Amino acid sequence: MADMSDKAKKVLGGDGARDTSNASSMPKHTLNRKLHTAFWTHMLNGLTSHYSGQESNRMSLLYFVLGALDLLDALPSDERKAEIIDWIYAQQILPDESGEFTSYCGWRGSPFLGHPHTTGGSGAVEHDHCHIAMAYTALANLCVLGDDFGRVNREAVLTALRELQCPDGSFRPNTFPCESDMRFVFCATAISAFLDDWSGMNAKKADEYILRSRTYEKVFGQGPGQEGHGGSTYCAVAALSLLGKLGDLKEKEDSVRWLLERQTLGFQGRPNKDPDTCYSWWVGGSLTMLDGFDMVDVDLCRSFTYQCETKMGGFGKYPGSPPDVLHSYYGLCGLSLMKKDGLPSIYVPLGISMRAAASLPFVTKEKK
Repeated sequence: MADMSDKAKKVLGGDGARDTSNASSMPKHTLNRKLHTAFWTHMLNGLTSHYSGQESNRMSLLYFVLGALDLLDALPSDERKAEIIDWIYAQQILPDESGEFTSYCGWRGSPFLGHPHTTGGSGAVEHDHCHIAMAYTALANLCVLGDDFGRVNREAVLTALRELQCPDGSFRPNTFPCESDMRFVFCATAISAFLDDWSGMNAKKADEYILRSRTYEKVFGQGPGQEGHGGSTYCAVAALSLLGKLGDLKEKEDSVRWLLERQTLGFQGRPNKDPDTCYSWWVGGSLTMLDGFDMVDVDLCRSFTYQCETKMGGFGKYPGSPPDVLHSYYGLCGLSLMKKDGLPSIYVPLGISMRAAASLPFVTKEKK
């Protein structure tokens, strides 16, 4: 294990709490761009049958694929980009003529209900409703592909978003009675940020919900009273960042300490769990936004990520696991944060490359 910085020792206490007993057996690798580009190009051309059960989430699967190809500087040709952009807009749910289904508007994950392909989208009908995560990933995909959101029905998206916010400030994923938690608060703030329009949500109530969900460890659960977790902490911290409220967060050092303690070899999502490639992103991204990533043992984390690399490209959840698009994308994102593999920087609060995010008005303002 690399020597710990004085800053890390101060935050973690003593020599830290990381178990590095297996560090010497970790193989050392460099990023095989050709291998990973081939893996992701194959995923773009056609997902394997293992993903058939995820048909309704195809927009999110596309987000992982395009995001990875962007980080590898291997996005498809302009002609192929145009085809994908048309497909994304074909999943947009527009207001119906009667105005009865305004809360249904936004994006579905795929044409799994049998909708015809229309490049401008289709009117809302019963049983065909948006999902807030599909709206977030649709806008992220369009941004990565260089689209200007010219065909986005902004008013419809924001009207539906307002109807998805619950009285406690959280968000549901769709219009029906169902779960509401930090994942969807993040999606709502990301949608608002992409569109540079916050009229679709009560930002004050969302901020209050996030702060009520903070645990005694000073990280965040999915909701008030729930267990602190690396994934929900990323969602909360990213949402606060997009809301412009992260600077007001108190006791950040305690948050950073808990997050740093999640590193064993790679990062775990919560105490007493095995390390998992995706948490190099969820926990690493949270540490980046909280200015604590410089205390991560990058060499150790990077070695763990490469132990999860497969011969066909991509990364598995654990060493020896088969690759999947979620862990493969977030594995690349984690490597980007570590800055040792020549991968481009990521705009962490939105989970897309800085190159893609640079086209967004509010990001341009931040740079100034």
